[in-house]
Amino acid sequence: MTTTVAGQKNLSSGHPQRWLILGVICLAQLTVLLDNTVLNVAIPSLTRELDASTADVQWMINAYSLVQSGLLLTAGSSADRYGRKKMLIAGLALFGIGSLVAGLAQSSAQLIAARAGMGVGGALLMTTTLAVVVQIFDEAERVKAIGIWSTVSSLGFAVGPLIGGVMLDHFWWGAIFLINIPVAALGLVAVARLVPESKNPAGERPDLLGALLSTIGMTCAVYAIISGPEHGWTSGRVLLTAVAGVAVLIGFVLWELRIPYPMLDMHFFRNQRFVGAVAGAILVAFGMGGSLFLLTQQLQFVLGYGPLEAGLRTAPLALTVVALNLTGLGARLVPRLGTPGTIVSGMGLLAAGLAAIALFGGDGYGGMLLGLFVMGAGIAIAMPAMANAIMSAIPPEKAGVGAGVNGTLAEFGNGLGVAVLGAVLGSRFSALVPTAVGAASLPAALAAATGAGERARITDAFASGLETSQLFGAVAVLLGGVLAAVLLQRAQRMEREEAERADAAGDPAAA
Repeated sequence: MTTTVAGQKNLSSGHPQRWLILGVICLAQLTVLLDNTVLNVAIPSLTRELDASTADVQWMINAYSLVQSGLLLTAGSSADRYGRKKMLIAGLALFGIGSLVAGLAQSSAQLIAARAGMGVGGALLMTTTLAVVVQIFDEAERVKAIGIWSTVSSLGFAVGPLIGGVMLDHFWWGAIFLINIPVAALGLVAVARLVPESKNPAGERPDLLGALLSTIGMTCAVYAIISGPEHGWTSGRVLLTAVAGVAVLIGFVLWELRIPYPMLDMHFFRNQRFVGAVAGAILVAFGMGGSLFLLTQQLQFVLGYGPLEAGLRTAPLALTVVALNLTGLGARLVPRLGTPGTIVSGMGLLAAGLAAIALFGGDGYGGMLLGLFVMGAGIAIAMPAMANAIMSAIPPEKAGVGAGVNGTLAEFGNGLGVAVLGAVLGSRFSALVPTAVGAASLPAALAAATGAGERARITDAFASGLETSQLFGAVAVLLGGVLAAVLLQRAQRMEREEAERADAAGDPAAA
């Protein structure tokens, strides 16, 4: 694949301003990732000031991640063909405009639409930032640069709730979006002046229909999961959207199989190593994204902390990931335990952390803190091994596509975690407090309560729903880790057997 760099000399030895450019890229990357978590601490404010239901809040979170995940592969392909610098600038502009609209939104519907628009910009930023890092660093420094880029990704999960809490303590909820605007403006100026243009004119054509089908299919599927507790799992609305989602996703698969330049090469899924690693990546994102969604509600609704306090108390999760990533713990364990053993160990710790929060986090913050540390350790151990397994399962010439698949499914796992664990919480809450089913959120149910005894019963039911949903997430993550390890172990065994047969066929003495 030929890459042309417009207006730049040969960058084989690295761009002279590469570390400054990396700082700009990491700032843009951090801003995008903040919006995956910053909204969590604003949930109580949104339910009060926008009269948002639980389903509305879930859509405010999911609209961003679903649109972003549906467009990641197409955004990467477009950047390769039309210019990575151009797409990076477009992503920053769209993200800034979407943040402005979100900060000034007057209704839940407006905020959901703005978040979807931000998701488009986020998709362009997520794909082009890593592409530029690979472009401006030579092989000797590239691993270190990508490591910094990855650590910033984890830091976004820690800083999001913290920044959200600080802003909500001093300003109204819209400020958590308006703070993105100066960052986007600074990024635009820096990218325009510093980042070299690069593109592959002979690159694969964007798969626009594939992007549309995948986004519609995933949106319908998650809508059905979110709406289930409120409208009933057998209601016409839920069943219709679920069937539509499955049908559109089947159409997406068929379309990808027949076109010459698919957004997602379905042949990857014939490789058990790839399937096992992808299953693990989805469920790590499922556990992490769904857990943060539930934890911020538990801290504020059940334990009574304010937004800033809640943000500070979720930070240990991602700070543990950042600290252990910087030590390279996960990468050092792979040679000792093997890829399957490392992944199942990490996901086992993640599941144990979720279970600890479910069993010990309801009575105070101590049990939750223990669970957060254990979860962070599990993520730091599992993620490097899974990324390595995904990339090693794909031919080197398809490495960019492999990274796009990983990012897309991880984003989908994050949105799915919010939807599924939120649905489990809603179902349990409705079952324990049938009279509150008409109230679409805990604050609304508490406002309708007629006495202290009923308020206590509603709060206890919500806490029970949180415990059930965390345990459900723990079981899902643990089973996913076992599945990933089994598939990876089987793939490695098959590869060894094929290598032995090839050696035997080529060496007459071995026969």
